[in-house]
Amino acid sequence: MGYQDVPRSKAQKETRVIAIINQKGGVGKSTTAVNLAAALGEYNKKVLVVDFDPQGNTTSGFGIEKEELESDIYDALLHDADVKEMICDTPCKRVFVVPATIQLAGAEIELVSAMARETRLKDIVEPIKDEFDFVFIDCPPSLGLLTINALTAADSVLIPIQCEYYALEGVTKLLESMRLVKGRLNKGLETFGILMTMYDSRTTLSNQVVQEVQGYFGKDAFKTIIPRSVKVSEAPSFGLPVTKYAPNNKGARAYMQLAREVIRRA
Repeated sequence: MGYQDVPRSKAQKETRVIAIINQKGGVGKSTTAVNLAAALGEYNKKVLVVDFDPQGNTTSGFGIEKEELESDIYDALLHDADVKEMICDTPCKRVFVVPATIQLAGAEIELVSAMARETRLKDIVEPIKDEFDFVFIDCPPSLGLLTINALTAADSVLIPIQCEYYALEGVTKLLESMRLVKGRLNKGLETFGILMTMYDSRTTLSNQVVQEVQGYFGKDAFKTIIPRSVKVSEAPSFGLPVTKYAPNNKGARAYMQLAREVIRRA
């Protein structure tokens, strides 16, 4: 079934376009993109995930074979390919993906000399976003032109923060980049939420980081905290979100809880 055959949720009037962003790698951006999208699909929301990271982890996390793709987000970004023709089904009901491959790694350089370079992704997303309840953009771990495109296309950002030492390091730089984009390119940009990931309740450090993040961000921090889980780590190798791979796992339950919180905030 194609994405055009699936109706939007009648309960949600406005599409939310949310960039999942942190310039630090390994904090759970792609894991959150895959599992939150899948959980929202379970709650009858129609979701599009735009994989905007050259590593393509979100694409493979949904079991999409990158070698078999005829086109990906790179072709839409730099060669005006029709994004509607590259939207892929996933194993999750009501969840669809615009895939990425390693081709996207060259886009950062190619965009430097491109016209309207900061708004390329916005121009791609704008014509199709109203067909979905949520559009998530999985950003690369950097603050380059790809990320600026994502911040320009989004109405808000979701920032995953790993519960580890130096958790807040670099977040100030990220917030400064958001402020600049908001001032010059996207006046409506706001923080949708801060998500703490890879939490281990047994360690004093994890609990200290939770207190620090909640103290720093206040109500912007989600109440839901994503625990460290072997099943969450294993699921991508099977091309499935953890909600499909191990639905009773604590990680799957946490993402379902996060989806409820996201729906309330939306």
